[in-house]
Amino acid sequence: MPDPSVSVPHVVYRGGSASEGNRTIPRETPVALTYNRATHAVMLATPADLEDFAIGFSLSEGIIRHASDILALDIISVPDGIECRMDLPPERLDALTRRQRRLTGPSGCGLCGMDSLAAAIRPVPSVPAGHVFTPEMIQDAMLTMPAAQTLNMATRAVHAAAFWTPAHGLVALREDVGRHNALDKLSGALARMDVLAADGLLLLSSRVSVEMVQKAAALGAPVIVAISAPTSLAVDVAAAAGITLIGVARPDGFEVFTFPDRIGLRRASHVA
Repeated sequence: MPDPSVSVPHVVYRGGSASEGNRTIPRETPVALTYNRATHAVMLATPADLEDFAIGFSLSEGIIRHASDILALDIISVPDGIECRMDLPPERLDALTRRQRRLTGPSGCGLCGMDSLAAAIRPVPSVPAGHVFTPEMIQDAMLTMPAAQTLNMATRAVHAAAFWTPAHGLVALREDVGRHNALDKLSGALARMDVLAADGLLLLSSRVSVEMVQKAAALGAPVIVAISAPTSLAVDVAAAAGITLIGVARPDGFEVFTFPDRIGLRRASHVA
């Protein structure tokens, strides 16, 4: 497989003068997800942790129910990119055929290829509330992310999705040029580790759009914590799914958009 990053020449202009040098940037390559040799999706992704990506994508799209539904998984380099070749049993292949869609996702776009408005806002499963988390836990969890984002430290150009528990700290973190891809990779990693998302916090280095909430619901994550703000539709879907949605998470605090009663917060008399 190609390296997830590449060094390219560039010219830097700083302080009124120019200098030549090299910069490390993330690699972006077409990745085809195929089932029984039929292509279902082509995503533009970072070529790392692709086994996790294939499993996580299949879970979040409802193609499989468990990682064990995939009978075989091979990652194959081909002239135009990479193929994640999966074999499914007949019953899962039948389910895939009934809901088949083709999509090409720019940097992991989660909605490209949808053929109806209803498909874009598909129902999400209800997620149990899970454990009680304190503000200190949420802030401690977010502080564990930067040191684990090795590809982002090298490139400053990729997203991360991570999972944290009070008992084990940072359990897993995955990176990709696409925020949806990073979350799918994390979902696959947790499935392969037999880790239940109900036991911890889902951490995101990106904004929270509705697709991210849909994937979190499929994962069974009761709490999302992100460094950026959510969209209005993300808030609506999180509320419907029973997910506590926390955004604008910074070292000095965060903002809770759904189910704030689940977090032990000291309330001021008025917040603008």
